[in-house]
Amino acid sequence: MKIIFAGTPEFAAVALKALINSPHEIVAVYTQPDRPSGRGLKLTPSAVKSLALEHHLTLCQPATLKDEIEQEKLANFKADVMVVAAYGLLLPAAVLTIPRLGCINIHPSILPRWRGAAPIQRTLFEGDTETGVAIMQMDVGLDTGPVLSQTRFKLTGDETSQQLHDKLAQMGAEALVETLSLLEQNSITPQSQDSTKATYANKISKEEALIDWSRPAEELAREIRAFNPWPVAHTTWQDQGLRVWYAKALQDITNLPPRTIVHASKEGIDVATGEGVLRLLQLQLPGGKMLPVADFYNAHRNLLAEGNLFE
Repeated sequence: MKIIFAGTPEFAAVALKALINSPHEIVAVYTQPDRPSGRGLKLTPSAVKSLALEHHLTLCQPATLKDEIEQEKLANFKADVMVVAAYGLLLPAAVLTIPRLGCINIHPSILPRWRGAAPIQRTLFEGDTETGVAIMQMDVGLDTGPVLSQTRFKLTGDETSQQLHDKLAQMGAEALVETLSLLEQNSITPQSQDSTKATYANKISKEEALIDWSRPAEELAREIRAFNPWPVAHTTWQDQGLRVWYAKALQDITNLPPRTIVHASKEGIDVATGEGVLRLLQLQLPGGKMLPVADFYNAHRNLLAEGNLFE
């Protein structure tokens, strides 16, 4: 089939690589315009753009697809289908019907659970035990289109957002290639979503990443994993910001007030919460690198006495 691919970050690049290695023909790659990045705010190409250039694919970077000229340009590629993965730009209704078989999307959740912007983070945030990847036919709603295929994945309970992202990106790429083959053979019956079971994965904000020590340790451990690698959970310690990259909830019970250091050693810094004890395992101070707790403890053991507080 002739395919237009639209995507921007690494999640999408994994799918594009799978398409490059498939029998299908990629007639064009759409990705967002280069964005300023880093301390120098240098214009930086997306992961999808870099891969497309490496393989000499036709590249398009419109600021919007609402423009009729851009829509006409897209139509001129005469694609059978448009594949969308974390593109980041709205596809107007007019675009959805341009390819012969419409537009399909790779979504990292089991729809209709976690429609929206941050399904991976919300999956971990809420403590789901199962997730997966849906390949869906796009319509004008927010992840509301009929599902073409779904692949499920059992969570271990220890994944960070980065680890789950990498797993689902690979699963999505494999599911995409298989689904396209079935679509080409007209061997798929789209399944409508049950909107009464829909949940929405609202965009993650930096403000959410501030640790509220009055909350249960189990919830905090999940959120810390969900915020890794962005925006990274944080608190205040010794009058400076402290990023917490990884932590685990313990079965221990304590009567100490939240924020209090219960115990500190090379194995972990145990902090009282609103319910239970949270063991901090990977930490980072301003201007420093992320450290395993043993290194952090060795450098700061004099300040980590039992009874001291996190702010």
